Amino acid sequence: MDDEPRVDVSVDDGIARLTLVNPARKNAITLSMTDQIGEFCQMVETDESVGAVIVDAAGNYFCSGADTRDLAASSEAPASPEAVARTSAVYGSFVKLGTLPVPTVALVKGGAVGAGLNLALAADVMLVTPDAVLDSGFLARRIHPGGGHLRLLGRSLGYQQAVAMAAFGAALSAEEAVARGLAWRTAPAEELLDIAVDLCRLPAADPELARRIKRSATIELEDPGLSWSAAVEVERGVQMWSLGRKGSQAWERKPAVPTSAVPS
Repeated sequence: MDDEPRVDVSVDDGIARLTLVNPARKNAITLSMTDQIGEFCQMVETDESVGAVIVDAAGNYFCSGADTRDLAASSEAPASPEAVARTSAVYGSFVKLGTLPVPTVALVKGGAVGAGLNLALAADVMLVTPDAVLDSGFLARRIHPGGGHLRLLGRSLGYQQAVAMAAFGAALSAEEAVARGLAWRTAPAEELLDIAVDLCRLPAADPELARRIKRSATIELEDPGLSWSAAVEVERGVQMWSLGRKGSQAWERKPAVPTSAVPS
């Protein structure tokens, strides 16, 4: 059925797009949707023609997190194998997205809360609409953050601001998110996808190089990170590969065509 919660997938010119489709519930993630996210990630990993990924959602809100009906079921017996399997499926799909071998962009319309914020933070770059609110949300629901929420916040914000959001319940507006480095930029909803596609054009045009840059970024930047000298060594071999692939003739400047030779 058209109104059944699902994930839509498309690939166009090296850009793979994953769209959450459950707008009636602010695109809450159901268990069937987590399976589809996993299948999408497997496709991106194996299809080396894909150089970038866009993650967005139907309607006017990005994601409200895991479906509350699943959370309610888990609350009855949170240590049961069934409950552990439910939460592991949701967060596991986010980890798969966050560890894709290509650069990823999340388009956050309206906002993201709880595990929905985890999903947005799993992407490498976040674009937000001016009305977006980014909210940890776990404290307000009187549950502990899950899915590596604190780690994801801290990766972009640092300790103080991550604790302000998770342990004090502070939310960030779109403007504040950009100012603090949680989001890349803000733009109207109708412009968000075009901006993302433009951002993805270069990696999509050279997927092999994009995947190698993403791998180096992960090695160098993930905590505890690398020293500058170590980063030089990590990049040396891959840069040599890219230079060899390019070839010396590609650097030769083409002779300028005399103006008189150009037909009027």
